[in-house]
Amino acid sequence: QVQLVESGGGLVQAGGSLRLSCAASGRTFSTYAMAWFRQVPGKAREFVAGITWSVGSTLYADSVKDRFTISKDNAKNTVYLQMNSLKPEDTAVYSCAAGKGIGSFYASYDYWGQGTQVTVSS
Repeated sequence: QVQLVESGGGLVQAGGSLRLSCAASGRTFSTYAMAWFRQVPGKAREFVAGITWSVGSTLYADSVKDRFTISKDNAKNTVYLQMNSLKPEDTAVYSCAAGKGIGSFYASYDYWGQGTQVTVSS
């Protein structure tokens, strides 16, 4: 099993920045990639960004490209999401996920964190 714990969410004004962290523990060697998804009540879960543990290959949703950056610290088993130029439409619960492959489809990931709320005020 892999446990994932997110932190760093909060309330920020439009144009501001936040950095989310996702600490992984347990059988992390069984995972190949990590990702961030977000969800708004009543809407489908949306892929935000993903990264592979080994070479750090990244994948971004078009809606966050050039504003968000995903990174990792292998020594700490932690993945980060730096979010800049935040917009009200970025408001959502952000969850990290771990799986055997990198991709934008939620079924690519086997383990999920509880999520952290990000609220961007206009």
